[in-house]
Amino acid sequence: MSASEPSANQPFTAISSNSLLSLSHRFNRGDVAFIIVAGAMVAFMIPGLAFLYSGLARRKSALSLIWAVTASNAVCIFQWYFWGYSLAFSPTATNGFIGNLANFGLINVLDNPSPGSPLIPALLYSFYQMEFACVTVGILMGGIAERGRVLPATIFTFLWMTLVYCPLACWAWNINGWGFKWGVLDYAGGGPVEIGSGVGGLAYAWVLGRRQEKELLNFRPHNVSMVNLGTFILWFGWLGFNGGSSFGANLRAIMAIWNSMLAAAFGGIVWCLLDYRLERKYSMVGFCSGTIAGLVAATPASGYIQSWAAIILGIITGAVCNYATKIKFFFKIDDALDLFAEHAMGGVIGLLANGLFASHTVVALDGVNINVKGGWVDHNYKQLYIQFTYVCAACAYTFVVTTTIAKAIDMIPGLHLKTNPEGENLGLDEVEIGEFANDYIEVLRDYSDWMAYDGPRSEQAIEVPTTDTYSNGDRQGQPDLQLKVEEPPLESVPEKFGDEVTSEATQTP
Repeated sequence: MSASEPSANQPFTAISSNSLLSLSHRFNRGDVAFIIVAGAMVAFMIPGLAFLYSGLARRKSALSLIWAVTASNAVCIFQWYFWGYSLAFSPTATNGFIGNLANFGLINVLDNPSPGSPLIPALLYSFYQMEFACVTVGILMGGIAERGRVLPATIFTFLWMTLVYCPLACWAWNINGWGFKWGVLDYAGGGPVEIGSGVGGLAYAWVLGRRQEKELLNFRPHNVSMVNLGTFILWFGWLGFNGGSSFGANLRAIMAIWNSMLAAAFGGIVWCLLDYRLERKYSMVGFCSGTIAGLVAATPASGYIQSWAAIILGIITGAVCNYATKIKFFFKIDDALDLFAEHAMGGVIGLLANGLFASHTVVALDGVNINVKGGWVDHNYKQLYIQFTYVCAACAYTFVVTTTIAKAIDMIPGLHLKTNPEGENLGLDEVEIGEFANDYIEVLRDYSDWMAYDGPRSEQAIEVPTTDTYSNGDRQGQPDLQLKVEEPPLESVPEKFGDEVTSEATQTP
């Protein structure tokens, strides 16, 4: 039976044909298609984050970060459908702090103009904003790096979304939020996304505690190629993140994309040059870090500022965020992936830049927000202190509530946030996931399967170095064993069976 020929027993008369025709023509299909694609691009940022974090970690904990980002994405989707969207954007809530449950389970979220823009329907807006939330909690998961258990982290994700992200989103973007009414300029999430994830990640890492000192010796990313891949996936998705926040296929979207590109490029260049002055090396990780910092700063600002201001923004962000990586040492917080330095500081810089460089001309390019005042360039001098107050409120609220949630979960039996010292030594991939990001970890686990067999292992000369310098990612923080065995040609190596390997292992002193 075709869709156009319903049976007489099926009541399809709830929506008339005239109503359906009205729904299909209420919104410009180009705008709708643009935001659908932009939302898909934002969703693609999730694997980008996973690859980035995995590459930055030691190989013995690389897969655990991919798992944490993946799981947080699933939890966030459920939370957003369940009540997250309603708590952030329900237009009937008037307290200015958090929404109500009027749209619980996406009730009455369909064809009405969205709370964010009359250009798209509320149902599409809810999807697009859900992807923002998913990216935010994905960033936040970087706080568990190399010592955080994944089950408590997923529970934390649901509570954090409810008590931190939804209020922050309500403040800035809900039509009745106190920040929105006061005139805060936050284009694509300097407060909810960047300060939320950056300050939240710092608070979670503080509660979690530092890694063992030997795990901090000679720490290096285990796969810089993965770091670069993740960065470019994020960059691609960020164009949908910032471009789509104009909520239509218009000139403001193009301006936001241009500003994102410029800020990212100059941020990467500046960070790389600052690292070069110390090491006399052109760091790939440094270039990627600066690129991401520039994109972070562009998040709240790209839809408000002129392109020349985006260049200034990228240069300042690349420098400030580079030096901000030292803050964690001052406070002795093990922010392993520099969430605070890149996301929180980048978001703060972008928000404050709006107080200086926001231009009414750029905002009006969407054809909707034609009465929004800019910043100092438009002689609106009070905008800077509005932005500053919003930054302070977002940072303080995020840190206090995140810390409270994390400590509360940590006190529940069986939900302690941090793995034990043995788990840190073995790596979270083994103790939490039971799988590994790279097969060569298994080679290190059972290296005897890969060496030439030449008598019992007890007769082989094995020398274990006693140096205190640990190679990045080696299991249990120890250097690889140096086997003094002359290997015969491959074709002459006899086949080994599992039982033989097991019997040999029992003979090892």
